[in-house]
Amino acid sequence: MLLLDTCSLLWLAADPSKLSPKARDSIRESADGLFMSSISAFEIAVKHRRGALRLPMEPSAWIAHALQHHGINELPVTCRIAALAVALPPIHNDPCDRMIVATAQVEALPILTPDSLIRAYPGIQVVW
Repeated sequence: MLLLDTCSLLWLAADPSKLSPKARDSIRESADGLFMSSISAFEIAVKHRRGALRLPMEPSAWIAHALQHHGINELPVTCRIAALAVALPPIHNDPCDRMIVATAQVEALPILTPDSLIRAYPGIQVVW
C-alpha cells in the first residue's frame, strides 16, 4: 500500500519515466493499494488555474480519469488530518505536503515521493 504525493501522481499519469525505478516497482507491487489524498486534487487544480500545470482536460476530469485508470483510491482530508497537519513540526512550509504527511501518519501508509523535506518527518516511511 502506498500514498502518492502530488508529483508522483502527476508523473504516474503523465510521464512514468520521471518516477524512480524503485517507485515504479513499488507501484506495480501495490497495484491494489494505491492512494492519494484529496488535497492533491486541490493542489493540481490550483497549479492548473495559475498556468503552472498544463493538463489535456479540466482538472476534475483529469483527476477522475487518472484515479480510475491507475486504480487509485482517494483518501479525504478529515478534521483529524487537518489538525495533525498544523501540529506537525515546521519542516515543510507547503500546506498541501503537510496534509499528505498527516494523511500518511493517520492511515499508516508509506509516501511515494522524491521530496526530501517529507523524508525529514519523524515516523514517516518514504519510498523513492
